[in-house]
Amino acid sequence: MKRIAVIGGGITGITTAYTLAKRGLDVTVYEKHRYAAMETSFANGGQLSASNAEVWNNWQTIMKGMKWMLRSDAPLLVNPKPSWHKLSWFAEFIAAIPQYEQNTTETARMAIAAREHLFQWAQDEGIDFDLKKQGILHIYRDKDGFDHAANVSKLLAAGGLERRAVTPEEMKSIEPTLAGTYYGGFFTESDSTGDIHKFTNGLAEAILRLGVKTCYGHTVTELSADQNNAWVTAYDGEQQNRDTFDGVVICAGTGSRALAAKLGDRVNIYPVKGYSITVQLDDEASQKAAPTVSLLDDATKLVTSRLGDDRFRVAGTAEFNGFNRNIRDDRIKPLTRWVEECFPGVSTRRVVPWAGLRPMLPNMMPRVGPGRLPTVFYNTGHGHLGWTLSAITAEMLAEAVERSSSGVTVSAAG
Repeated sequence: MKRIAVIGGGITGITTAYTLAKRGLDVTVYEKHRYAAMETSFANGGQLSASNAEVWNNWQTIMKGMKWMLRSDAPLLVNPKPSWHKLSWFAEFIAAIPQYEQNTTETARMAIAAREHLFQWAQDEGIDFDLKKQGILHIYRDKDGFDHAANVSKLLAAGGLERRAVTPEEMKSIEPTLAGTYYGGFFTESDSTGDIHKFTNGLAEAILRLGVKTCYGHTVTELSADQNNAWVTAYDGEQQNRDTFDGVVICAGTGSRALAAKLGDRVNIYPVKGYSITVQLDDEASQKAAPTVSLLDDATKLVTSRLGDDRFRVAGTAEFNGFNRNIRDDRIKPLTRWVEECFPGVSTRRVVPWAGLRPMLPNMMPRVGPGRLPTVFYNTGHGHLGWTLSAITAEMLAEAVERSSSGVTVSAAG
């Protein structure tokens, strides 16, 4: 039986371990935290959103970033302090602008394909993750935003996604609790929401039943490979342990770039910080005033999800500030203020803030498949759609490993 090491215990690593184990491989997962899903998979926006498949590679994004650079509460914030990593990433981001339409359509196609697998896994393994299949409503306050969304809808449709334009009156009927004045919206009935942390931990229990060995609390300190084997050295808090595998899969989020360099590959992931708040709906009035349909406000770059009866998640913004995990009050306040404006009946007395680093590649597409060596594979760089794409990229990765083991030549993707 082929032995495979998976580096990373977030949504990507756990889904990868699951698909490999289902194919009969001997899998070991290394995760530096004591539990699964403790970083970017801990408290994201909760959307499984094919409708949010638009990649960011367009000049509109560049102009907004420049305009907002001096605004601490801007939806997109870039720390002007230069670094080679940041400069090289943005140069490649601009170079990928010609692929904007193609990559948006392909991302939508992947997101749709991912749904089938993810829902089936949850059903097979009995995972309760506060799933709501009530669609996602994109909201727009002006004609420019609405018109841009109409063009995006054509790209999404090319990828197989159906979403329809809705009037302000229809928006009110879809989500009656939403306050404010809007030009219009787009509604995707097939999208859904849930709790990524609950889902990942549920699947982490399932991989144990499939025989996967989980090394939680193990920090990978050395990593090497050749044409036939891969070696992983990890520190468990007391000693270094080295093991030999037939292959290794890098699913380490923002840590993937450094690990790839050890293996002779360039995976130019940049950590893009996002924030979320979880509003505790402690009273009946707040529970009634909070939305049940998921929202995406394109102007503020915020998304929402209702997690059970007593939690309301609001997440978003993008901050280019290196490996900085600080939770800044001036970045959290706009999220709380947005809730108070759009859902005035919701109490924001008890709000739990969080920040996570999205692993983003310059072309906004995940890196899935083999590296330079036949024993090295990647499933990383999913950016703002890690959960949405995780099930299909895990399947793609497992197929790549199977093809490699059977002697079929495969090429890197992403």
